[in-house]
Amino acid sequence: MKVTLIHPPVYINKNGLTALRPSLPLGLAYIAAVLREDKHEVSVIDALGAAPEQMIGDGDIWRLGLTPDEIVARIPKDAQAIGITSMWSYSWPIVRELIKTVKLAFPGVPIVCGGEHFTAVPDLSMAQAPIDYLVLGEGEETAIALFRAIELQLEVSTIPGIVFRKPDGAVVKNPRRDRIRDVDQLPWPAWEFFDIEAYSSNRLVSGIYYGMTVPILATRGCPYQCTYCSSPNMWTTRWFARSPKDVIDEIESYHRRYGATNFPFQDLTAILKREWVVDFCREIESRKLKITWQLPAGTRSEIIDEEVARLLVRSGCRSLNFAPESGSERTRAHMKKMLTDEKLFRAVHASVKAGLNVGAFFVLAYPTDDEEDLRATVRLAARLGRAGIDDVSAGFFFPLPSTEITRQLEKEGKIVYDDAFLKLPIYVHNKFLTEDRRFCDAVNAKQLTRWKYKVVAAFYINSFLFRPGRFFRILWNFMRGKETSKMESFLQETMRKLRMTKRGKASIKKSVVLVDS
Repeated sequence: MKVTLIHPPVYINKNGLTALRPSLPLGLAYIAAVLREDKHEVSVIDALGAAPEQMIGDGDIWRLGLTPDEIVARIPKDAQAIGITSMWSYSWPIVRELIKTVKLAFPGVPIVCGGEHFTAVPDLSMAQAPIDYLVLGEGEETAIALFRAIELQLEVSTIPGIVFRKPDGAVVKNPRRDRIRDVDQLPWPAWEFFDIEAYSSNRLVSGIYYGMTVPILATRGCPYQCTYCSSPNMWTTRWFARSPKDVIDEIESYHRRYGATNFPFQDLTAILKREWVVDFCREIESRKLKITWQLPAGTRSEIIDEEVARLLVRSGCRSLNFAPESGSERTRAHMKKMLTDEKLFRAVHASVKAGLNVGAFFVLAYPTDDEEDLRATVRLAARLGRAGIDDVSAGFFFPLPSTEITRQLEKEGKIVYDDAFLKLPIYVHNKFLTEDRRFCDAVNAKQLTRWKYKVVAAFYINSFLFRPGRFFRILWNFMRGKETSKMESFLQETMRKLRMTKRGKASIKKSVVLVDS
């Protein structure tokens, strides 16, 4: 069967104070790989990779990538099924528009959607867009079964892990599918369908840009149950790891095939078992691979001691991030964060001593926060600055759909599942918090904004005071266009947004002139 998979355009907040960037769609590349292996004729339309510099204004934010009409124009006329992914719910308004545009152009072709957004809010998605099927949770096995059933016109009511629309319009949700245990048996992502160079040259990568980049997924899931995290709903609380050898075979193949040298791990919890990490690092050393790899997501700290940190550096790991989220033990307990300062600083001291680039994530304005909790976060940020980590990221809390904390806020009448709610993550790194985006009752938005800057200032003042050379290194690297820290990534991303904004405005002016003439 001829299957076209689509990676939609994304929203960009040009005013956001963040180094976060969209990157290659790892989940869609896995789906492309399993469908191709199942003998389907697969094509991919990657809106971001095809137009990585096309920014179009949409209110106070921008759309990055191909427009829905441009995507439809690229869909093969003989497509027999169309798959669309959506990782983040904040993209839902543009994805919804895309789905409607595709259905108008291809009314008889089934549309299959999957990803974290659709898993989190299947009912809303089916109600607001002409979707035929949803794939819930981990998608590979379900996608194989569903696309084969579509091709052979088989009954889908027995396929676990899907939502489907019956001919009379009724929506049916089947039970979820069990997680894939033997993840080594999955084919590697089919990156040949994507323009890796377009992403890398535009620095559309997760983490720090150290050169030609391909993302990696070594483990799936997370055994923890943080109240704000979407993982328990998407992946359950089961954690499965690939063998270190299989992961390194994949890395080595990209190094040869694409000249890739930088590998950000997109795992939720990569560092969980000490034996796995040690074996992985030693295998890289034994092969003498000249690569860099990093852990840009907030990883666990429990198993990082001086020996592990040294192994990480020797094997090419350059950067990792911890996610204390708050300096308040009370707030972390409410989050079910399962982290103590003692565990955190043991890992921080070992990582800094080994020479790793280390960052920390903080979430301000969590619903239970009061001024004492925020004061504790300022103190922790200052301690981390003195301890020698390189960067902090302080964002405002936002509730993700179908998480424990969001369900609680729903009960309190504070959540309405409209576009404004779904788009909240776009604004978490804005310069100011507004009252309509505040879920913390004890402190108002203006005060919370001040607390954010207190956290950032406490960290960087201490960081530069105890390591004054760091400021000049950041400045020097910025002037050379080089990244070795998240601050440098932020500066480079800010410059890229400014250049794209100027090009976008120039394009709009040119269009106006042509129309007037």
